[in-house]
Amino acid sequence: MVASVAAISGFLFGFDTAVINGALVFLRQQFALNNVSTEIAASSLLLGCLIGAAGAGLFSDRFGRRRSLVGSALLFTASAAGSATANGLVVFSLARFVGGLAIGLASALTPIYISEVAPRSSRGKLVSLNQLAIVLGILVAYLTNWQLAALGESSWRWMFGTAAIPSLGFLLGLAFIPESPRWLITHGQRDEGRAVLAKIAGPAEADIELTAIELSVSEESGDPQELFAPQMRPRVFVAVSLAVLQQISGINTVLYYGAVLFTEHFHGESAKTALGANVLVGLVNLVCTLIAMVFIDRWGRRGLFLVASGGMAVSLSVLAFSLHFPATPVAIMFGSVLLYVAFFAVGLGPGVWVYMAEIFPTRIRGRATSVATSALWTACLVVTLTFLSIDEALGSSLTFLLYAALSLVTFVFVWKWVPETRGKSLEEIARMWGRG
Repeated sequence: MVASVAAISGFLFGFDTAVINGALVFLRQQFALNNVSTEIAASSLLLGCLIGAAGAGLFSDRFGRRRSLVGSALLFTASAAGSATANGLVVFSLARFVGGLAIGLASALTPIYISEVAPRSSRGKLVSLNQLAIVLGILVAYLTNWQLAALGESSWRWMFGTAAIPSLGFLLGLAFIPESPRWLITHGQRDEGRAVLAKIAGPAEADIELTAIELSVSEESGDPQELFAPQMRPRVFVAVSLAVLQQISGINTVLYYGAVLFTEHFHGESAKTALGANVLVGLVNLVCTLIAMVFIDRWGRRGLFLVASGGMAVSLSVLAFSLHFPATPVAIMFGSVLLYVAFFAVGLGPGVWVYMAEIFPTRIRGRATSVATSALWTACLVVTLTFLSIDEALGSSLTFLLYAALSLVTFVFVWKWVPETRGKSLEEIARMWGRG
């Protein structure tokens, strides 16, 4: 229940980032947007995500995980109202920027919060619940866009406005979940932290966890510079690299610009058909995320990363080849897109969030995950802000071949640098990295 409430932020994350996909078709018409202004409309949210993620560590370490999530819920609600009522590109972009602040906070904090309340045996699955909520939000956004498209040119207002409903639900749900027990113990609230642990895992396991947490905290200096200490640098390097590689392999070119891509490249399909194709993309994303949740605690993080990045490289290569030869059947083009999304959802989609949330010690987990999440959103912003321009300059075939090469780079990086963390407590993982 606790993880599910926290994961509502993931639903809002997915909905708010994906709703632009279908809305862009109508925004371009109503506001007469060119490629550059279209990229600004799509990227204003991501700039907010970057800033929100950068501040998430400071807020969560000082005020707690739960209170910071309450702040994100308020920002989600304000953004939904502002985006739906915008009268021009500037106001729309500002409202989306506010939504980005909410996503940045939530995307950094929710995996941390769930990882700190979850038992070790199911931590991967429960943290992946956030990713499941993200892809569910994406799918609901695609379905909403598809159905509301019939309202005509102003349908985009309803597309954005509907996000206010789950935003208010998230705010209400946060009133019924506890603060992170590890945050409480780290900040001198030992009895409160033990009480939360006892509710989650039972009194006996709570005492074991409490001892391990206090031992871990006693070994940490609490110095802000600890994040850059020699023993932390390999973790920061791996977390930041995985975050960047997850994004520059190009997943958001499909999730954000799918309707534009399908309309322009798939033999002139209509906007309605393109939005229907988005729904299929969202369904594949959802199903494969469910598969990842089943296997991430059985097969481990590293194995899924390798399978995913290798499969993404192959499917993007097929897509690039198909776009180079316009006579290629639409089924092959679209099938390669679905396969690419499937591989991403099985591995890099949920796995990177799990990995970033579990490899750092408790006292600096908020700040360290904030740094990695900021890197993720920076990469996402760069990809989203440049995709249409790169596509225009290089052509679609070479553009997706570039993303295929970056997926191959991800495979090599995981093979060389990423150790397995499956089945270990957060404190055991910290000691494992400490031993090198």
